[in-house]
Amino acid sequence: MKVLDAILRRESCRAYSEKPVGREELTACLEAARMAPSACNSQPWRLIAVQDPGLLERMRPCMQSMGMNGFIDGCGTLVALMEEPAVLSARLGRTEQQRYAQIDVGIAAAHFCLRAAELGLSTCILGWLDPDRLRSVLGLGENETPRLVIAVGYAKEGTLRPKKRKEPKDVYEIR
Repeated sequence: MKVLDAILRRESCRAYSEKPVGREELTACLEAARMAPSACNSQPWRLIAVQDPGLLERMRPCMQSMGMNGFIDGCGTLVALMEEPAVLSARLGRTEQQRYAQIDVGIAAAHFCLRAAELGLSTCILGWLDPDRLRSVLGLGENETPRLVIAVGYAKEGTLRPKKRKEPKDVYEIR
């Protein structure tokens, strides 16, 4: 599959089949995230893939407050992405400081999701989460901040939707 094909195929899946994600496919997605670029190669992330039913049961409510993300009840794999302190702190003559670690976590998540799409898996990146509760459920250290959780699995037949995006003129320009 070409990269553009994976980009066009990838969508935020809201309905997963019961078919489990294999260890080989999951590892391939984790490897894609591991190989993502980061500012000064600091790699300020850690991923925890959860497939254990008991741990999933305790983890799901961390993303479901206020009625959000109910669809993850049917997802058999959740991957938590934690931000760790970055080696880099850039101030290079500017008054504001860029938050490279948060950007880097997003890039790692994108790499994970594109590899998943290439393998025929579907994903949904969840930003709605209770970081303190998730930290407790996963037994994380205080220097690890949960930023995202990726639901990953096989989409139920007929549930993928066509992409709806803004018109190019509303998104980019070439000068």
